[in-house]
Amino acid sequence: MTTIQITFPDQLAKEAEEAGLLAPESMERMLRQNLGAPSLAQIFEAMDRVSEPDDEINFSPEAIAEEIRAMRAEKRAQTPA
Repeated sequence: MTTIQITFPDQLAKEAEEAGLLAPESMERMLRQNLGAPSLAQIFEAMDRVSEPDDEINFSPEAIAEEIRAMRAEKRAQTPA
């Protein structure tokens, strides 16, 4: 086990203690949740990648209709007669 000393303003420390947030179990849970959460920078990077135009995607009505026809044909082929 590692012991960590943290300095907080008195009022914040009092409120956190009263709320049970400084209990070892609470601190561990909060740290574990935040360690697994994506950073704000990672979220913005993902948003940038999603918003970049993809030349391979064709959203014309004809292309969409063709995709629907292909999906329906595939589904019919998978359905037992």
